[in-house]
Amino acid sequence: MNVSRLLEPLRSSTWLVRGYGKHNKKFLYKDGQKFEGITYYPRTSDHRDPPVEPAKLFRVQRIKPVKGNPYWEKRILKDLGLDGKQSDFAVLKNIPENNARLWKVKHLIKVTPITFPYGEPTAQDVRHTILKENGECLVTKDLGPVESRMAARNQFDEQPSRLDTDLLRKDARMKWLNPW
Repeated sequence: MNVSRLLEPLRSSTWLVRGYGKHNKKFLYKDGQKFEGITYYPRTSDHRDPPVEPAKLFRVQRIKPVKGNPYWEKRILKDLGLDGKQSDFAVLKNIPENNARLWKVKHLIKVTPITFPYGEPTAQDVRHTILKENGECLVTKDLGPVESRMAARNQFDEQPSRLDTDLLRKDARMKWLNPW
C-alpha cells in the first residue's frame, strides 16, 4: 500500500491553509506601503497622514532607579547627566546619536519633546525662559522700563514718610523686646 497516495489530500489542504497563516502576511496584506524598511498598512487606500514637524529638543527625565541595572545602562545615564536625583532632567538635541542612546535606556527614562508655543528664545530672552514639565518652553518677554512705573518708583523713593531700613529695624527691635 502506498502511504504517500493516502496522505496526498492532507498535504494539499494544509498547504492552502498555511499560505494565509500567521507567518505569511504578504499574502493577506498586499496593499502596504514601504517607508524606509517599514511596511505601513493604511485603513483606506487614499489615507494620508498629516505632516509632522519633529521636535528640535527633548526633555529627558529618569523615572526608574539606576541601582540594579547593567553597567552600560548606568554609563549612558551618567553621560546624559541623569545619574543624580530622580527629579533631575536633561535637555538633548534630537539627533540620531542621542536617539540611539535614548533607545537603549528607554525603559528607565521619560522623553518629552520640547515645544515653543510663543517662539524660540533669543540670546536676550534666556534669563526669562521657563521649561515646564510637559515640554512647553515659555518665553516671558522683557517689557523694559515703563514710564508710569518709573515715575511711581521715583515718587515712592522721595517720600519722607516711607518705611526705610533703619525705621524697620528699630520697629522690629521694639516688637521683639515688648511683644505684648
